[in-house]
Amino acid sequence: MGQLNAGIVPVTPFQQNCAILFDAETKRGVVVDPGGDVERILAALKDNGITAEAIWITHGHIDHAGGAMELKEALGVDIVGPHEADKFLLDNLETQASRYGMAGVRNCVPDRFLSEGETVSFGDHVFEVLHCPGHAPGHVVFYNRAAGFAHVGDVLFHGSVGRTDLPGGDHAALMASIKEKLLPLGDDIGFLCGHGPGGRFGEERRGNPFLV
Repeated sequence: MGQLNAGIVPVTPFQQNCAILFDAETKRGVVVDPGGDVERILAALKDNGITAEAIWITHGHIDHAGGAMELKEALGVDIVGPHEADKFLLDNLETQASRYGMAGVRNCVPDRFLSEGETVSFGDHVFEVLHCPGHAPGHVVFYNRAAGFAHVGDVLFHGSVGRTDLPGGDHAALMASIKEKLLPLGDDIGFLCGHGPGGRFGEERRGNPFLV
């Protein structure tokens, strides 16, 4: 197996980082958080010769899960995640879409919900599932120990943290998720997030104004 690689396709008016994680040698991987603009995601897969084996969802907000059902049908793969605590959000994506004037969004029905301590994988690339509530009650993080890499969704950003004023948000829970589950993984862990640039946990521990 080859190196774990990642590409970003910005989707939706929220400029959400839909991530394509893939093996550099086999060109097989997964799509994480297809919030919309499914045709752009499919084009990125085709243009780079990548075969997606599954769709992984970090949490149930529209900009992360709004295109999941359409992409599932196009690719013929399973939707995996998030934690079942976000089912109420996934069941109401169409309502969220009407509020934001977004077309083509469908409620999402995962093939499998995830829990703390489980693993998901493609090829030899194994990711530990961390349940990290706060931004959303069912938010999960995908952590690849071998590569020193985490996809943190909207839990943590470069210089900021996830908002907690949406339904199910809990600021104390978010801070606990970051400080008790993410930062202890180590300063050298690199991360991708749902919006904007990623970084390393050590940079955030030392310089993120929400954490110092």
